[in-house]
Amino acid sequence: MIRNVHEREIAADAEWVRELINSLASSSDRLWPRDQWPAMRLDRPLGVGATGGHGPVRYVVEAFTPGRSVTFRFTRPVGFHGTHGFSVTAVGERSSVLRHELVMRVSGAATVTWPLVFRPLHDALIEECLDRAASAAGDPPAVPARRSRWTRLLRGLLSARRRR
Repeated sequence: MIRNVHEREIAADAEWVRELINSLASSSDRLWPRDQWPAMRLDRPLGVGATGGHGPVRYVVEAFTPGRSVTFRFTRPVGFHGTHGFSVTAVGERSSVLRHELVMRVSGAATVTWPLVFRPLHDALIEECLDRAASAAGDPPAVPARRSRWTRLLRGLLSARRRR
């Protein structure tokens, strides 16, 4: 079983951070770094049953509690069996924790593509989401997330492939 968790304390009350989750895949999305990564797109507004994804990753909204959490169930790539999602928890009057959790098992080719391709890209993307959240709250990270050489190489290869 794979469990991949990223979280960041955000210097804002939980209500404010919850609006970031609610904005996902909308024209006013302030969480997803769509200027640097494939945009998260859904076939309708964020809600249970909405389908979509980003890049080659596809999912359906399995659970959505507005202002609290959203859980997506993978439908692609083949071999991804599980969920990923965002949640927010208040840790004080002016502080919250924004969390992204991926829980899945892999099969077939995904036993190779997850650790070599998808995980490094996923980790970089989610850290950039958390950087955006902190920056939107007026407290940008002292050291923004940096992409590893491997991640930069993968992105270059995938971008070249998309251009063809």
